[in-house]
Amino acid sequence: MSPRAWNNSRVATSDSPEPEASDFDNAQPETQRTLVFEQQQTKHGWAEDILGLGTGTFLAALGLYLLDAAHAVTGGTAGLSLLISYATHWPLWLLFIVVNLPFVLLALKKKGWQFTLRTLISIGLVSAFTALNEQLFHIESINPLYGVLAGNLCAGVGLLVLFRHHASLGGINIIALIVQDATGFRAGWTQMILDGVIVLCALLVVPWPNVAMSIAGVVLLNLVLALNHRPGRYIGH
Repeated sequence: MSPRAWNNSRVATSDSPEPEASDFDNAQPETQRTLVFEQQQTKHGWAEDILGLGTGTFLAALGLYLLDAAHAVTGGTAGLSLLISYATHWPLWLLFIVVNLPFVLLALKKKGWQFTLRTLISIGLVSAFTALNEQLFHIESINPLYGVLAGNLCAGVGLLVLFRHHASLGGINIIALIVQDATGFRAGWTQMILDGVIVLCALLVVPWPNVAMSIAGVVLLNLVLALNHRPGRYIGH
């Protein structure tokens, strides 16, 4: 194309009228502007789910182990398991399974068998990783504040990963997700309220400075969930 013809084509293009909004409305589906994603494109594959469950449960177990080493508590059934462990000296990995069992039926009724199965697997993996940490990761001493904050941060990220792969760690997690599905109230805020009650009960078996630090840790954990897990933010499922 000659330089003159090229210039003429540019002028003709610039002089052409802008398309009306209705032109986009009447366009063919493949040319319409859209942010809708195909379900098949955003669905997690089985390999992604396996890696996601493994990653989430490992982080949650690591967080639980750090909290135990710091003699601190957290919310949810993990917090209840820690409290009972401090009071009875029973194995933490066993208590985590026992405390969560009553909530399995609730998950099956409200969230379906697929969610319940993944939750059962996640609970088992956290218990297994917790027992493994006790054997392979010996902590002689740890700064309590570091243990509380690092433990809750690990647990929060682990829960976030599990939520995004349609699983949980039972207990308060299930209740929080049910409330979010029914009302839109964020799971993180629901869990923060219930966790606060559990942590306050820790005053019965844990020194108050540890409880005060634990409250800060619970807030951190639930902020991770509240700010990152809400309907419409995450595409994959």
